[in-house]
Amino acid sequence: MAGPGTSAEGTGARPRRVLLWGTYDLTKPRTRIFRDSLQRQAGEVTEVHADLWRATRDKSASAGVRALAWIVLRHLAAYPGLIWRFLRAPRPDVAAVGYMGHLDVLVLWPFARLRGVPVVWDMFLSLYDTVVLDRGMLAPGGIAARLLWAFERLALGAADLTVLDTEAHARRIEALFRLAPGRIASVPVGAEAGAFPALPPAPRAHGDDLRILFYGQFIPLHGIETIVEAARLASDKPWRWHLIGTGQEAPRIRAELAKHPVPRLDWEEWVPYERLIERIGEAHICLGVFGDSGKAASVVPNKVFQALSAARPIVTRDSPAMRELVPKDTPGIALVPPANPQALVDAIAAMAVEAENGTTSPGYRALREAIRPDRIADAWGRAVARVDRKRQTGP
Repeated sequence: MAGPGTSAEGTGARPRRVLLWGTYDLTKPRTRIFRDSLQRQAGEVTEVHADLWRATRDKSASAGVRALAWIVLRHLAAYPGLIWRFLRAPRPDVAAVGYMGHLDVLVLWPFARLRGVPVVWDMFLSLYDTVVLDRGMLAPGGIAARLLWAFERLALGAADLTVLDTEAHARRIEALFRLAPGRIASVPVGAEAGAFPALPPAPRAHGDDLRILFYGQFIPLHGIETIVEAARLASDKPWRWHLIGTGQEAPRIRAELAKHPVPRLDWEEWVPYERLIERIGEAHICLGVFGDSGKAASVVPNKVFQALSAARPIVTRDSPAMRELVPKDTPGIALVPPANPQALVDAIAAMAVEAENGTTSPGYRALREAIRPDRIADAWGRAVARVDRKRQTGP
């Protein structure tokens, strides 16, 4: 296994003065890990922040005209103060922009150039890829979709280095926006170890159900219908399925379950982030994603890293992105074809004994070591140092 963030080239040099700037969304674990990683790695980190996202859970759901207009207005009101604070701050070696920073990098660009400060942007996801190609909320050839593509292409051009979560995702976005190869680096999502500590195996007395957990948004990428159909196929087995989440596909899933109920399937719409570890602790097996889209093949979501951090067996779809993280035939991690309910059932059946006894194989332990917060922080340090060195040495 290559380890986290191998595309963020470097030899361990640490960034010096970093300014974390913009409207970055601290409700997202990715952003908190980004900030914490910078604080671990840089000699000095200054924050210039306007918190605009706390009340908005699903950012891609903000595709309506009214929602977009309100978001833009809030940003326009915040930017004068953010710019003034950037200009007055001691000159940093690198400016860092976190998710969701599409507008941030465009606004910061002229002022960063004025001060000779390179910009690293944790893009994390593409709005065009998410809203248009993955979720189908805008028609690909429509004016709105084309404008979104152009807007995002401009944002990508404004950053000196853009970062995504996997190499597969980076190459996908480079191709989608016609960027030069290697223009985007990758750093894995990771997990907040304090929120997802290693847990002992979930107890299972004789006659108890095997408990299977999925949590996340009900969106095409996650393949909720695959999970529901797998539960239906396994209705004669002593398994209990627990779904947590809601979203775009929830009405369709709810209607299907009302028409054709599935025994031993429970559904909670919402559990606070800090309570997720309790649900993971009750589960024997955690589920990842099962969608068959190009984006689903390119990402490794939060839930996979969180389940790994909590030492739970995982079943998720096989993909180029997962192959970056997981060596072939790693005990405790089952990779199945996408959109294949029977394969999901078979993988759970094969993992049932291991799920009760705990995942103790050397390969699984090595995988957990590779996603420790200090390893993710090292990857972020290399990414930021990369643009710092470029500023010092020139093109």
